[in-house]
Amino acid sequence: MRKILICAVSVTALTLTACSKPRDDTDASYADSSETAVAAEAMSSSEAAPPAPQQRSDAASKAMPELEKIPTSLPQLAYEYDYRWKLEADAIGGLQRRHASLCEQQGPASCQIIGMTKTGAEAGEVEGVLEMAVATRQARAFGALLEDEALDAGAEQVSAEIASEELSKQIVDTEARVRARAELRDRLTEVLRNRKGKVSELVEAERSLAEVNEEIDQAKSWLREMSGRVAYSRVTVRYETGGGAGGNFLRPVKGALGSLGSIFGVIAALLILAGALALPLGAGWWAQNAVRRRFAAANPAPVPEAPKAS
Repeated sequence: MRKILICAVSVTALTLTACSKPRDDTDASYADSSETAVAAEAMSSSEAAPPAPQQRSDAASKAMPELEKIPTSLPQLAYEYDYRWKLEADAIGGLQRRHASLCEQQGPASCQIIGMTKTGAEAGEVEGVLEMAVATRQARAFGALLEDEALDAGAEQVSAEIASEELSKQIVDTEARVRARAELRDRLTEVLRNRKGKVSELVEAERSLAEVNEEIDQAKSWLREMSGRVAYSRVTVRYETGGGAGGNFLRPVKGALGSLGSIFGVIAALLILAGALALPLGAGWWAQNAVRRRFAAANPAPVPEAPKAS
């Protein structure tokens, strides 16, 4: 009996196992088919949906032709700064030396003194000029330092001017000229190296090569000068005397008195010129009269006879 029960349980388990296997296969196939359907639906929906804005922009950019960027460069400007200060005559020299020392303290790479002049007597009108070459990037800051020194010395600013000159076109044209002349120099050098042609042609090529080299040197020199003007700005500081109302009243009088010397000089020059012209004319007139008198003495005129009485 026990054996019969064991056999029945074994048969039942085998039956259940056999029934469960087809069901699992069916579920797996159903899951696979459902995933395939979902993927197909997603693909169809993605194809039917309109493209995103980023995708449209990418497509438009691919459709448009790619244009080269226009090369741009900053303008090449040569700046000139002009400052004018008015102060007492005896203080001009000290302020001028302080400004020159301030330039030297910046170093030769930042500031260089080009010229320095001072005219006039300490008791009268004094004028001074200080010319400097200052690195363009530091020119404005250096101008502020000059102003501080001048204000400390009690000077009054009369004017401040900033001017610039556009050198971009000249620099570009000069560079193009250098490149063109360099190509011509290379061709002439190649002709002379091959030594092909008549002697006269070779001599002409040597002469042309010398002229081209000279033009290249001149163009490079001019290019360096323009580049220097762009890199270093010209700063000019002018000093002049100043006073109150009395000084303004006496200034025209002093100017008139100073101009008397030039007026007298002009009068003296006119007198010398008149004398230089009158001297030969007077000598000629005197010589002509002397010859006439001598000729008259040598040949006296006959005296007319008196009429006889009848």
